[in-house]
Amino acid sequence: MTGTRKLVAAAFLLPALVLLGALVVYPIGYSVQRSFFDQPGTGFAGFDNYVEIFTDDTILTAVRNNAIWVVVAPTVATALGLIFAVLTERVRWGTAFKLIVFMPMAISMLAAGIIFRLVYEQDPERGVANAVWVGVHDTFAESAGYPKARPLPVHPLEAAGGGAFITKEPVRVGTPARLPLVGVAQGDMPSDARPAKAARPAPDEVTGTAWLDFTRGGGGRPNVVDGRELGLKGLRIEAVEDGRVVATATAGEDGTFTLPAAADGARLRLPESNFREPYNGVDWLGPALVTPAVIGSYVWMWAGFAMVLIAAGLAGLPRELLEAARVDGANEWQVFRRVTVPLLAPVLVVVLVTLMINVLKIFDLVFIIAPGSVQDDANVLALQLYRSSFGTDAHLGVGSAIAVLLLLLVIPVMYVNIRRIRRETRR
Repeated sequence: MTGTRKLVAAAFLLPALVLLGALVVYPIGYSVQRSFFDQPGTGFAGFDNYVEIFTDDTILTAVRNNAIWVVVAPTVATALGLIFAVLTERVRWGTAFKLIVFMPMAISMLAAGIIFRLVYEQDPERGVANAVWVGVHDTFAESAGYPKARPLPVHPLEAAGGGAFITKEPVRVGTPARLPLVGVAQGDMPSDARPAKAARPAPDEVTGTAWLDFTRGGGGRPNVVDGRELGLKGLRIEAVEDGRVVATATAGEDGTFTLPAAADGARLRLPESNFREPYNGVDWLGPALVTPAVIGSYVWMWAGFAMVLIAAGLAGLPRELLEAARVDGANEWQVFRRVTVPLLAPVLVVVLVTLMINVLKIFDLVFIIAPGSVQDDANVLALQLYRSSFGTDAHLGVGSAIAVLLLLLVIPVMYVNIRRIRRETRR
């Protein structure tokens, strides 16, 4: 009877053992063996490939980034999952919110990478992140109105250094000043800009007009305010005398402006602030921010996974303990910190360990989101494994050594997880 049962058990286990050996054991063994050979695979290299892992700058960057991933991504995703699970427990629309948060899990890493490559696009007209950032920035900081505006040689303006322009001659009370500029596309003009008007002379003020000296469709005369030319609304004008600003003005919708009599005999300067390039947002995919940006996309995908598991654990908590804490005078923060979180500790460990194993092999998001020019800065071990094994200068020995290193990094995490499962089983 005992022998028969062993044979039956072996017969049932054999297919699984064959698949396990072919798909797991053999590749691991071959990778370990290959990691001790040189690039062609014909000469024994000893530990040279492992030495290269810890001396090559590109691979060291991958190791450092992997450490950042393991510490930051699982922690942030688990914390957000815990917050979402607790906050949505008592609201009527909690299920709908959880569904929305979990929905990114239905998207493949490839699709998520493409989505966030567009989200982090530098151009605010295409990238959502920079569109929001630029909108917030422009709300609190005045942006330049005419970044490419400039005078022509025939205009009464000349360069003043630092991107500013100044009149060639001083201005006088009773003689309207002319500040014509070109180089601004009609589509970039303010929507409420009106046709420019020639300023009227005033006996005790300096008046003038700042306008776009360009007529759509051709025609018009330089230095003359023509009927279809637009005023440069918002242009800042400074009256400068002996290096001091004695008066300032801002052009109206029709380009006209007025300065006090103190500007008589001064030269009018258009400061550089009128012509700065507009704020273009943050370089999310630049060398400094590419790793946090990619981690953000990972958290967007996996926070829902953490939330669902933690919510399941939260549903199984003994409610009498929570109510007892409230009866004893604990506020909600104290109940959360001293009762809920300790009771959820086993679930939090499961989520954290699962995500740590997951981020150790992260590849798709980094490969797709990070542009080629910054992939060295966003590099991780799984991506470096691919580049070393299948790149233009493939070195299977180094690639195999990286694979072994990844295995060694995963084993301690798996060991902790297995011990935890065994302790839970004994209970």
